[in-house]
Amino acid sequence: MKMNQIVFPLALALAATLATTGCKHTPMKVTPIYGSQAPNVGGENGGPTIGGGGVMGGDGGGTGINTSQGGGNTTGLDEFEGMIKDPAALAAHTIHFAFDSAAIKKSEDSNVSAVASALSGSANDKLLIEGNCDERGTEEYNRALGERRALAAREALAKRGVSPDRIRTISYGKDKPTDPGHDDAAWSKNRRADFILLHPKP
Repeated sequence: MKMNQIVFPLALALAATLATTGCKHTPMKVTPIYGSQAPNVGGENGGPTIGGGGVMGGDGGGTGINTSQGGGNTTGLDEFEGMIKDPAALAAHTIHFAFDSAAIKKSEDSNVSAVASALSGSANDKLLIEGNCDERGTEEYNRALGERRALAAREALAKRGVSPDRIRTISYGKDKPTDPGHDDAAWSKNRRADFILLHPKP
């Protein structure tokens, strides 16, 4: 009986402590965009993540930008609708990331500069940046990481004089691997940001 009188209040106190403290959840940081407010970041099961005001429809097969409007002082999405995607134009300048990182490596500077140069040579073209991850990790985490990678690339281009208004970002998470393998060699290829040039319709 005395044991119950001691154990019961202790159990009750422990339960109360756990109920009041719970698990802390710290939201992930989003890369700030030069010259605009930080965009919204989507979550799991919501399709590709919005970045800088736009989202590309479909899982790698979208043909245009839909009309979802996110945060940031960016050009209206109607200026992106109906543009022609040219994925081959900048394919040689894809940038790759270290595991679990959205920091652009020094070795990728030449690729970022080449993309900035291509955009400066054609004022009517715009750009879609696709953020991608390897297969490890949850879908939700990889969507957010892919978006941070795309935003980091966008910020790097803005620092080289490209207006953020000409750029939209999308995260495919781990849904668009370039290499279907399950080893370090494949994963290193899949941790990337692809640059898709967008031409106006003739």
